[in-house]
Amino acid sequence: MTTVTLHATGPVDPGEVWDRFVHPARWPEWSPQISRVEATAPRIAQGVTGRVHDPLRTSVPFVVDEVSDAARSWSWQVTVGPTRLGLAHWVSAGPDGGTTTGLRISGFAPLVLGYAPLALLAIKRLVTITT
Repeated sequence: MTTVTLHATGPVDPGEVWDRFVHPARWPEWSPQISRVEATAPRIAQGVTGRVHDPLRTSVPFVVDEVSDAARSWSWQVTVGPTRLGLAHWVSAGPDGGTTTGLRISGFAPLVLGYAPLALLAIKRLVTITT
C-alpha cells in the first residue's frame, strides 16, 4: 500500500470549494478527468454510492465513507478493477484568504502514483477556477 498527500491553495472561498465537493454534479466543473457523475443522492453523505465517468467513456464505482461539514472533510473509496483507492479530502481557509485543500490517496502503488498528477491538477483547479 502506498499513500500520497497533495495540497493546493487558491483564491476561491472555502465555502464555494466545499460546495463544489459535496455536490457530485459539480465535480466535472473542476476535475478534467471526470465527465459526469451518477450518484444515489445529490449531496455526498456517508453511504452514498455512484459511478464516476471519464472522457474515455469508462467509469468506476464509488462509495462515500464519511463526511464532516463542520471540519469540511470527507473520504471515499473508488474501485478500479480488483483494487481500491481510498481518497480523503479536506478544505481550510488559505493563509492569505482563499482556500487550501488537501487530498490523501492510498492504495495499490502503481494506481496511486499514476493518479496523483491528475488529482493534483484537479485540486488546483478546484481552488483557482472562478465562476
